[in-house]
Amino acid sequence: MIPDATSRRTFLAGSAAAVSLLPAGAFAAGNDTLRVGLVGCGGRGTGAASQALQADPNVKLVAMCDAFKDRLDSSLRELRNIRAIAGKIDVTPERCFDGFDGYQRLLNSGVDVVLLCTPPGFRPQHLRAAIQAGKHVFCEKPVAVDATGVRSVVETARMAREKNLGLCSGFCYRYDQAKRETVKRIHDGMIGDVQAMHITYLTGTLWHRGENPDWTPMHYQMRNWYYYTWLSGDFIVEQHCHNFDKAAWVFKGEMPVACTAVGGRQVRTDPKYGHIYDHFAATFEYRSGAKLFSHCRQMAGCNGDVNDHVFGTKGQAHLMRHSISVNGGGSGWEMGEGDVKNMYQVEHDELFASIRAGRPINDGEAAANSTLMAILAREAAYSGKRITWAQMLASKQNLVPANPQWGPHEVTGVPQPGQYQFV
Repeated sequence: MIPDATSRRTFLAGSAAAVSLLPAGAFAAGNDTLRVGLVGCGGRGTGAASQALQADPNVKLVAMCDAFKDRLDSSLRELRNIRAIAGKIDVTPERCFDGFDGYQRLLNSGVDVVLLCTPPGFRPQHLRAAIQAGKHVFCEKPVAVDATGVRSVVETARMAREKNLGLCSGFCYRYDQAKRETVKRIHDGMIGDVQAMHITYLTGTLWHRGENPDWTPMHYQMRNWYYYTWLSGDFIVEQHCHNFDKAAWVFKGEMPVACTAVGGRQVRTDPKYGHIYDHFAATFEYRSGAKLFSHCRQMAGCNGDVNDHVFGTKGQAHLMRHSISVNGGGSGWEMGEGDVKNMYQVEHDELFASIRAGRPINDGEAAANSTLMAILAREAAYSGKRITWAQMLASKQNLVPANPQWGPHEVTGVPQPGQYQFV
């Protein structure tokens, strides 16, 4: 039986406060159960729930939420069929919530840790509500689709820090040990000063969930959320944001001064694909004179390439191959073959361990900055203008309705550079 939400919050708050008097890691030995709630039951949400349940010996999934009941039911069936975690699932019909307001009911259901895995347009609102409710959070990347959402996430991350709550983002490459070792050597000066970085995310096409005459426009957009900027941010934000996060990591958190970009919609010509682009290329300027060059594409029948190359005054680094070469034939470095733990699992392992230790992870502001880099590139391409970081930070764009409803929902056409207005 789950204790009422108030008593659970009181217990966990007291435990977190008491841990400051204990040696590091002592709280991790406690027998109290951390109760997890999943918001967003698609493929990534189902995966995150599985990883969360394997991250700690005393954790249970007790509540689930999705806009669509059939998605929730499918996710729950899949999770119950995973032998390693089946005994950690305690989701009853009373703790299954759907609809746009389901996340609020989940937050009131006695959970301690919330996994936010909905389409990213909802992330700022759900994240704010979870932290206000006193929950630790894992939230998938990206964390917003516009500057208004990014500013909200920054404020929420600071609130989480004040409340000693965990806020771990899904920028999973930072939890890959081989990439940690590679970036450490870059930061230690092995390739000298970073002068340029070239990042690529060239992939094939993605899913489309069809249409149904009984669906309203909002139903259709929610089912096919990837193809609408208000829900996904466009694919440069939803997918390529991983590379921008790695760039922000390499540049030690320094943000670019400005961005110029191009992009378009060459093969996604069918209206069923909403209004997002299928290719982008962007150049970012840094105060030091360094440049970041970005290319991403989602087209069938083309070569794939997901890479990050870093060029310094003394050598080069290849993040995806975990290798460094030094100019002039000097001694380079390459990560040897080894048993490196899955980065998706590590991010949950470290989040739950940090909660147990009373020193919860909070990378919310870094996640917000990496997200804003992707939004900056999108807006530069949509508009055809050079946009500065300061302009992007101050943007009044707010794409997400405050109170979404099932029914009509108008969206703009495909953005046309030179005509689209950056706000």
